[in-house]
Amino acid sequence: MKIVHPAWQSVLAILFCIAAFFFLPLLVESAKDPISPGVTALVLFLLLVSAVLSQINMPAAIAAAILFIGAHESAWLLVTGVAGDEGTARPSYFLLIAAAWLLAWRCVTILSDIKARSTFSRSLLRLLIPTIFGVWILVIWESVTRGAGIPFILLPPPSAIAARIANSLPILGADVQQTIFKAVLAGYIIGCGSGFIVAILADRVAFLRRGLLPIGNLISALPMIGVAPIMVMWFGFDWQSKAAVVVIITFFPMLVNTVAGLAASGNMERDLMRTYASSYWQTLVKLRLPAAAPFIFNALKINSTLALIGAIVAEFFGTPIVGMGFRISTEIGRMNVDMVWAEIAVAAVAGSVFYGVIAFLERLTTFWHPSIRGG
Repeated sequence: MKIVHPAWQSVLAILFCIAAFFFLPLLVESAKDPISPGVTALVLFLLLVSAVLSQINMPAAIAAAILFIGAHESAWLLVTGVAGDEGTARPSYFLLIAAAWLLAWRCVTILSDIKARSTFSRSLLRLLIPTIFGVWILVIWESVTRGAGIPFILLPPPSAIAARIANSLPILGADVQQTIFKAVLAGYIIGCGSGFIVAILADRVAFLRRGLLPIGNLISALPMIGVAPIMVMWFGFDWQSKAAVVVIITFFPMLVNTVAGLAASGNMERDLMRTYASSYWQTLVKLRLPAAAPFIFNALKINSTLALIGAIVAEFFGTPIVGMGFRISTEIGRMNVDMVWAEIAVAAVAGSVFYGVIAFLERLTTFWHPSIRGG
């Protein structure tokens, strides 16, 4: 049995640590609060020990835990050490950040190869792997912006964005209520619901199907920037005009996907329903709509992101003094870039939650489908 299992991420991390040793210290000599030699030695120790131990033959969970602790603890020491001394990092600092990132990469690789036996373990891995991946996007963003001294106006660090979010919760809450809970939800429900109903009618009436689908392709190609100001002129400056934009955006994806889904049931199944003397509506409810469910949920997931984008863009062209799009356009004019990024972060989280809810409902509804059983 092999005792050592080399991994290129761990080997490269060791080489980066060795290279960083020859470029010490981590910060320039003029730094106000340089990283102490003790902290530097601790970071090197954590990275080297984690990289070496992870290549020894041991259970995958233990190796992943060692890499997780070593990578994240060293990254925490490096990021907090450069805070207040922005733009003073030397090459050794970035080499150690890269080494920690490589160990986190190796950790995710090991976790991805683990075959979980219980439902809880599978759910934990599905949550842990993307979380580590997302955290390291923020770690690299924070370390590069602070270590390289990137101007705040160009790209603020995630910590500044998080501080802005924490200090602006009432404003962000009002913007979310105006944009998401009014414009997005109303437009999403009306657009998807009307698209579904028209798809049923188009499936029933042939000339509607032949006439509506080409028009749908035409409408879907309309530029949102051109439609939004027209809706503002028609429905006013409040959330109703943004909901109208969302309706236009979400209607035709639902129409096209539902029509395609209704045609997905096989001829043998339809013949079987006819042998049972089933009516059109019985066949629709018991056979064709269940077969179309994956297509319908696909449209719902696509529209969950399109609706949010459409409402935010529509607010650029006229809105009361509240709303996510209004806040972004106003604050960028004032050079409050952290507030703009705070709105973007809130919108991204809201869109992800919206998409996740639809995906969860899909798993509950279409549990019988091969794509869900296999996943």
